[in-house]
Amino acid sequence: MREKSAETTILVVDDEEGIRESVREVLSDEGYRVLEASDGTRVLDMIRAERPRLVLLDIWMPQVDGIGLLKEIKDQEPEVNVIMISGHGNIHTAVTATKLGAFDFIEKPLSLDGLLLTVRRALGESPPMRGESGKPKTGKGKRRSRGTARTAAPAQSLKQKTLKKSVVISGQGLHSGIKTGVILHPLPPNSGVLFSGISADTSVPAHVDYVGSTGYATSLRGKGIVVGTVEHFLAVLHSYGISNLLVKMQGEIPIMDGSALEFCHLIEEGGIQEQEEEWSEIVIDRTYRIDQKNGESISIEPSDTFGVRYVLNYPKPVGVQEHTYVFKGPDTFKEEIAPARTFGFLKDIEKLEKLGLVNGGRLSNCILMDNEKILNTELRFADEFARHKILDIIGDFYLLGRPIRGMITARMTGHSDNIALLREIRKGMGL
Repeated sequence: MREKSAETTILVVDDEEGIRESVREVLSDEGYRVLEASDGTRVLDMIRAERPRLVLLDIWMPQVDGIGLLKEIKDQEPEVNVIMISGHGNIHTAVTATKLGAFDFIEKPLSLDGLLLTVRRALGESPPMRGESGKPKTGKGKRRSRGTARTAAPAQSLKQKTLKKSVVISGQGLHSGIKTGVILHPLPPNSGVLFSGISADTSVPAHVDYVGSTGYATSLRGKGIVVGTVEHFLAVLHSYGISNLLVKMQGEIPIMDGSALEFCHLIEEGGIQEQEEEWSEIVIDRTYRIDQKNGESISIEPSDTFGVRYVLNYPKPVGVQEHTYVFKGPDTFKEEIAPARTFGFLKDIEKLEKLGLVNGGRLSNCILMDNEKILNTELRFADEFARHKILDIIGDFYLLGRPIRGMITARMTGHSDNIALLREIRKGMGL
């Protein structure tokens, strides 16, 4: 049992005696002082008298609604952290609770390990949350060619970053079609970016070893969890330098308007917290390349900065487009790349629907075209299609787990090519 100070008091509010007993035992074993209440009628009085640092609060109780009580606690005792508990959890309820000031939201039946992780985070004493363990998966690219190695400038030591506060956003999954949302929580240094379900007892790291599929989007897969369509969101984390973050969601990152712009606003709403610990960028010191027989190719070569050049040649009305982006900070990303939206052809929609994809596709969240013209919107950039491909690459390349210094050149490639190149880099550099 770890020794705790007498001030580390936790109040457990739940009408189920068995739940209170289980929670009391696990928290007491960890050295916390645990108080209990079977309903919410005297909770505010107990908070004022006992000054707990944390309240575990059931949503569904007789006499008092947990959501209403949460609002009262945060209005009258804002310094007290509250973790909401529910046997009927969904992402909508979790988002509502977080917006009202809850530190986090967990589901019944409780995973006691997951509960303890959440409690430690709420008290500011959490160790890094663990993702999947086991032997890393490997992938083989079609071909790797290395250019002449050169002496690159030493890797920069960068401060790790997280958010100052938890933030939420709601939307619709592009492929699942379900109403979904994202809750972002700060994490301590060296935690990495972790995706989890609502209960957060199992997580999957944002890393190339956990890529599950790359058909029309990049998804991550771990034990008991699948996270779809991560690329736009990861592009924002890459560009803002967010190194430690817990991302709680339900199945798929929402597509929003088809771009990454609203995720930029979300990160800015949370505020960026620079942490004391440092990490170093990945410096590419030789050329890595993937070539396909159909002429698709993607490569990365040494550079003094991070950048992407993308060339595409699609049928009308897209045509030939080329754009080069050089990273100069999050403001340039937000202005030049983040607004570029996903796109598709009307003739492909029927095929994708048969595959169970694009169930959440709407005229408001993509650029839709037939053989002659764009059907539903005005372009934000003359070369918006090429810029969106760059957005995807920036997101996929954050799956190496650190910022990258190198110049990427891609022609007509997609997610599978991006991931193949990442695996070549990982193998070649021993990452």
